Amino acid sequence: MRVVLSTYGSRGSVEPIAVLAARLRERGAEVRVCAPPDGEFAGRLREVGVEAVPVGRPVSPLVASVAPGSAAGLAERVAELMDAQFETVGAVAEGCDVLVATGPLPVTAGARSVAEKLGIRYVHASHQPVVLPSPHRRPPARRGQPLPPGVTDNQALWDRDAEIADTMFGGMLNSRRDAAGLPPVTGVRDYAFSEQPWLATDPVLSPWRPTGLDVVQTGAWVRADERPLPDDVVAFLEDGAPPVYVGFGSTPLSDPKAVSRAAIDAVRSQGRRVVLSRGWGGLAPVDGVGDCFVVGEVNQRELFRRVAAVVHHGSAGTTTVAALAGVPQVVVPQGAGQPYWADRVADLGIGAASPAFDSLSVALGAALSAGTRSRATAVAGTVRADGAAVAAERLLAG
Repeated sequence: MRVVLSTYGSRGSVEPIAVLAARLRERGAEVRVCAPPDGEFAGRLREVGVEAVPVGRPVSPLVASVAPGSAAGLAERVAELMDAQFETVGAVAEGCDVLVATGPLPVTAGARSVAEKLGIRYVHASHQPVVLPSPHRRPPARRGQPLPPGVTDNQALWDRDAEIADTMFGGMLNSRRDAAGLPPVTGVRDYAFSEQPWLATDPVLSPWRPTGLDVVQTGAWVRADERPLPDDVVAFLEDGAPPVYVGFGSTPLSDPKAVSRAAIDAVRSQGRRVVLSRGWGGLAPVDGVGDCFVVGEVNQRELFRRVAAVVHHGSAGTTTVAALAGVPQVVVPQGAGQPYWADRVADLGIGAASPAFDSLSVALGAALSAGTRSRATAVAGTVRADGAAVAAERLLAG
């Protein structure tokens, strides 16, 4: 079987696709991945032996340059993403059996159009439940298009979200569909999701409540990472009591120095040392004290097993890996679907949510309690690590 995987976004979008690609290759499938041309993504795909086809601009500079929530330059980026699907992904998908797409709506709507034109199977995969229409929660706001204030009916808000999606993306999509000989679509959002979207999240951490959508929850697509920790990291870990990990992944930070200072001060207030992950936000030590150690790309699951708590931004990936490691978490959400994961961590009792950095010390104190550690250990035994294998088998079964 020939499978094309299309994605665009930061590490939270690309890493799960690399994991699925690896599981598919293990089962004999021919896999190609269309992904952003960032060097770290290309390197990750090489690790799993998958041919990477670059699409769009590198994501890292965009993350650093686009203000959160800003719609400046959005139309240009949407046009580029759609063109990449119709042109680059369309060429790669010729002769394949199935096209799996994840990422922002311009990517997935374009990818489904490509699959329609080629007459091949299409699967939409989401790593965030918050984007799938559900009467049980509000939709996230789209860039430059706030939801109407004062409306509390979730279904009415999702209906409005569909209208906003048509306004933002319908014209661009249909002009490209027309050029490809395809009829226009209405309801761009629901077209992209399809009637049976896949949800690549863990059912314990992120239970999906039934809706009108026939959602297939596969479990999270988590990397089976066997890399040993670097010697200097191990030496720091063994040179005292377990430290606290602080990292915000590929989330942009408006003031990295202030965030670094607040986080380090909060950890020190609990009498703990710090493992600081640099990330795309550029976290760094604030002084020369030896209780702070900086790491780059490491085996997170192995590192998390050896720390006292994990302070992070609340991405689906980091939340899941920390849960699998059985370590207490403190989530300081910065946007997008991160408040959802902060709530789930708190609701499960495996950590705490901190709405801002000035309340981090209090949240960390709660996470470091014996009760939270015990609960995190218990929940770790219920979280599945085989979601990508489930997805691969389902794809290959047709």
